[in-house]
Order: sequence, then structure tokens, then C-alpha cells
Amino acid sequence: MSEIAETPAPAPTAATAVPTAPPRPSVHTVHEAYSFACMKCGYGWEQGYEIEHHVDGKGQPFIVYTAGSERVPSPLSNPTCMNCGGHIVRIMREGQVKSVLGMLDQLYHQAIHPGIAGPVPATQDAPRPPKPRKAPLTHEGPGPVPAGSPSVRRGPLARLRGLFRG
Repeated sequence: MSEIAETPAPAPTAATAVPTAPPRPSVHTVHEAYSFACMKCGYGWEQGYEIEHHVDGKGQPFIVYTAGSERVPSPLSNPTCMNCGGHIVRIMREGQVKSVLGMLDQLYHQAIHPGIAGPVPATQDAPRPPKPRKAPLTHEGPGPVPAGSPSVRRGPLARLRGLFRG
């Protein structure tokens, strides 16, 4: 009953009822990590993603990728290099970049940190011996060349033809 009008309170109808959100299905979340290597600049990195599986209003499934609680585009569709911005990126399973860095660390006994790609520093520069110089071609002197010289020069096709004729 309403105290003001002393009339019974009306029953709530569909128009006056407080709307409530329909129950949301639970979101299935999976964690996946990938290794990336840029084929343009050589930069390598690893990134972990939370993959949320949702269902839209029509019942169709869709996927949302998040990295660090921020929505990001799918890394599998068009990955971008974090170093040079190139799109020629190879996607590998998790741990590939770390294993290569560990191998380089063992080979060179120094830590290799991921960063801007460049040449791997050498442990020691070894001096190279100088290359021997070729002697310049010398001529006996200017003048006419005899017509019947024993070293007749022929073209490459004539020499090849001479090999086949025997």
C-alpha cells in the first residue's frame, strides 16, 4: 500500500521494471606467447598474450587478444617489428629468441642483450697480412707488332669450337 495515497501499490509491469543485464557467459582465457624475428632488421623479441574467447549476440565465437591488459590486434594476422616497423616478421614458438641468445652467450662468453640489430662484436681483432700486389703489365716498347706472331689470340667461341673439332 502506498502511504501517501493510501492505495495499494501497483504491481511492476514490463515497462516499469528495472532493467537487469542478462547473465554473461564466463569468458574462457588462454595465455600464449610467441617469439618474433624481423627479417628486415634482424631484431628478435618475445611477447605473451591473453587470448579471450567470447560469443557475440548471434552466438558466433570471436577472439580478443590482450597484452598487458590492453587490447591489441592479432599477432598472427599482420605482425609489426617493434624496432623498424617492418611487416616481414617470422613467428615462432615461445622460447626461440631466448635459446638463440643463450647460445650466443655460451659461444662468446658475454651476454648478448636483445636490442637494435647489428654486427656481433668480435672477441679480438686479428691483424691480417697485406695482400701481395700484382706487377703491372710491361711492354717492350711502342711499335709495330709482327703479323705472324706465334700466340694467335682467338675469341671464346672459336676456342670452344676448336675443342669440339679436336
